[in-house]
Amino acid sequence: MSQPYAIPRPLVRLNQWTILLSVILSWLTGVIWILIIPLAANLLGILCNYNPIIRFGKLFLKNPPSAYIPEDAQQQKFNSSIASFCLAAGLLAYIVNWQVVGYIFTGMVAIASSIAIAGLCIGCFLHFQLKQWQYRRTLKKSF
Repeated sequence: MSQPYAIPRPLVRLNQWTILLSVILSWLTGVIWILIIPLAANLLGILCNYNPIIRFGKLFLKNPPSAYIPEDAQQQKFNSSIASFCLAAGLLAYIVNWQVVGYIFTGMVAIASSIAIAGLCIGCFLHFQLKQWQYRRTLKKSF
């Protein structure tokens, strides 16, 4: 039986740290274009299955990828889509000079990534709830 595609946890953490640090740097420096780095990387991961941050991080793994705790790739795509939405909305808000909205969206993604680094993945919880809701809907249709 084949195992679903997984991403080693250190690479997922690297992506989360990149999101968090880019938001903090953009706040501290006022250079909103820093947000393009995690936005572009995560969009490439969603659309092309190629996240350059994760690919770059693979070069520094000391053990083979299978030696690390695996993270589900589908779950990471879901999380990346939430992060990309928040980063894009924040960047767009900054561009149109809606600073408060920009801070709200980038703040949400920064908080979510810092909580995920600490061990509680909000996107994973949302994904699980969505899957449970879809399952319950299919059960109701079958009766």
